[in-house]
Amino acid sequence: TLDLTCRRTPCFAKFSEMEEMVDMEAEINEVQPLLLSVTIGLTLQFYFIGKKCKILQDMNRHLEAILKEKRALRKRLIKHRYQESLPIEATFHKCIVELLTEAVTFIEKLESHLQSVRSIPQIPHMMNNMDTTLSKTEALMIELEELTEQILKWEELQKELYSN
Repeated sequence: TLDLTCRRTPCFAKFSEMEEMVDMEAEINEVQPLLLSVTIGLTLQFYFIGKKCKILQDMNRHLEAILKEKRALRKRLIKHRYQESLPIEATFHKCIVELLTEAVTFIEKLESHLQSVRSIPQIPHMMNNMDTTLSKTEALMIELEELTEQILKWEELQKELYSN
């Protein structure tokens, strides 16, 4: 009989609908700041990615220009220009020889500098190797100290045995 008398009145139905709406609004209010922060984060990320992309494009244009110049320079160097070159007066021959030796040393140094620049990406790996080597060396030093202490104790025992 209680079940039959318990009917959903329009008042309580409206109340439950209002309660659901309030719950939904609270949920929206919780999610909205997160959406806003995510939107701002993504916008900033796209902005900085755009800036980085522009920088990379500028660098790419610069490198392409350098490559074109390098190709042109190589072509010029490959061509024989002995017929086009101007004669050098005898008074400047000594200067030319000195200039050539300086050019050779410059090229040698340039090669070593380029080699060191090429090795820069390997530096973290080298540092890790150095760290592990250092820790192994420290462990070996500790073992060496323990062994020296044992040898000294053994030596004292031998002295005592021989003295007795």
